[in-house]
Amino acid sequence: MADTIRLEIVTPERRVVSEDAQIVMAPGSEGEFGVLDGHTPFLTSLKVGMARFKDTAGNECGVFINGGFAEALADRVTILAESAERRRDIDLNRAQSAMERAENRLAGNRSSIDETRAKAALARALHRIHAVESR
Repeated sequence: MADTIRLEIVTPERRVVSEDAQIVMAPGSEGEFGVLDGHTPFLTSLKVGMARFKDTAGNECGVFINGGFAEALADRVTILAESAERRRDIDLNRAQSAMERAENRLAGNRSSIDETRAKAALARALHRIHAVESR
């Protein structure tokens, strides 16, 4: 199909997305970026957030990604993520529980926790919750 790019989102465990897209947008470490067919090649690290794409029918789809790397070529985008899940597969109750656990850790005795990990867990939970609520 003309004017589309191939999107591959993979984790160490599985392939999450493998389909053609009209446009791909992702949370780069230096800011969000978008890629269309014919884009100049580049490689970037990713931060926690939502990768979004328009499928060939024009539907906007979302995938939560937990950091990683993206390679954009003229005809494809490959995202290698630590973990990823499609917006439709996110369990809202699980995300809310994770948020509460992280908030409780941060509110408690900070000398007994790894604050960096707790903040990262909170950020992941908040991104998942936002992804589900913004459908």
